[in-house]
Order: sequence, then structure tokens, then C-alpha cells
Amino acid sequence: MKLYNNNHSVFLLYYHLVLVVKYRRKVFSDQMSEYAKDLFVRLCSPYNITLEEWNHDVDHVHIMFRAHPNTELSKFINAYKSASSRLIKRDFPEVRRKLWKEMFWSRSYCLLTTGGAPIGTIRKYIENQGR
Repeated sequence: MKLYNNNHSVFLLYYHLVLVVKYRRKVFSDQMSEYAKDLFVRLCSPYNITLEEWNHDVDHVHIMFRAHPNTELSKFINAYKSASSRLIKRDFPEVRRKLWKEMFWSRSYCLLTTGGAPIGTIRKYIENQGR
């Protein structure tokens, strides 16, 4: 397991993000997924985020990424959703037949932390400190 560091910390922060298309419309194609993935990669660099894994279904995407401790995740996610929504609707006009308003993504999202050890193992490790 490779740990990352900056001037004042050592870290390994992986996240699993799920973004859902508004109204769960089945509009996501392979081509659209590649387009959205490229946008993600272009936008993530200034936020100290690195894409690790990307996959999609017809109505949602799963993204695994790595971040720094100082990354403002909610700002990044909102910036990505806003930019990708606008550009996908511009460059894939067929989407407008199923999503007629401005938004492409659902307002909510699912963001989960991931890690190398199960929560129970970490809990026991912390409980046993000082013994």
C-alpha cells in the first residue's frame, strides 16, 4: 500500500462517488461516459484529485478517486456536476428529448470513503491502544 504525503501529513484517501442522471433517465451511452470521464480528469487536477476508476450504467456513473486532505470535495463535486451537465447537454443534443430542463444530474449524490481495512478492524485497533 502506497501512502501519499505533502508538507505536513501522510494520507491515503480514496472515495467512491455515485452520480445519478436526473429522474433516472436511461440516457448514458459509452460515448457519453468517455466524454464525462475526460471532463472529470480535466477538472480534477486543480482540486488535487486523481481518477482511479470509472464505470457507468445507463442512468448513473460510479467513480473511484483519490484526494488530498485539503481537497474541498463538495466544491469539486458541484463544479463537476455543473460543468458536465452543461457540456453534455450541449454536445449530446439527443439528451434534451428525455431531460428538457437545464440539469443533467440529480441534485443529490452518494459519496463513500473507502479504505484498506474494515471498520471493525480499525475500531478494535483504536480500542486496544495503550494496553
